[in-house]
Amino acid sequence: MTCTDIKLKISFDLFIFFFFPRGRNWKDRIGLLLKTNSAHSISNRMKTKSPTVDDVTQWAQSLDKLLGHKYGKTAFCIFLKTEFCEENIEFWNACEDLRMLSSHQELTSKANSIYEEFIKNEAPKEVNLDFYTKNKIIQNLNEPNVASFLAAQRKVYSLMENNSYPRFIHSELYNELLVAARRRRLGENKYLIPC
Repeated sequence: MTCTDIKLKISFDLFIFFFFPRGRNWKDRIGLLLKTNSAHSISNRMKTKSPTVDDVTQWAQSLDKLLGHKYGKTAFCIFLKTEFCEENIEFWNACEDLRMLSSHQELTSKANSIYEEFIKNEAPKEVNLDFYTKNKIIQNLNEPNVASFLAAQRKVYSLMENNSYPRFIHSELYNELLVAARRRRLGENKYLIPC
């Protein structure tokens, strides 16, 4: 085991301890994260303060609210990994990153990278898109712009909103996050002195 592996294991264990007091089941289910590069980025995203009960309950209102919250997005990524369909959120994130680029050279490079990773037939993380949408993307690769993948991004978003998101909201992971947030709130309130 290398130093990096040990650091990842410690970060992962802290994530589980902090968010899932009874989290052994989820620790087992997402242990595969220790074998991927994404485990390190997940632990890095989790270093600031934890989500409140209000935060976690807002995630159940819409996919937009979930993806708009740093912890919500990370929890959803973890959930998608456990269901072996993380390519959808990774594609969506890549499209969001593309939309932030202003340099034509960076935009062209990122667009080609997205195509190679998510769009082309037999891509390593191929997302489920219809023939028409894929052809439109191929045409746009000649002169890519920030909207080159917009139609595909909307389709993948819709797929997540109608399939993965409802499963996430009804999942054990989401419920454990809510329970953990409630416990933290109760722990904070027990030290308040009544007036």
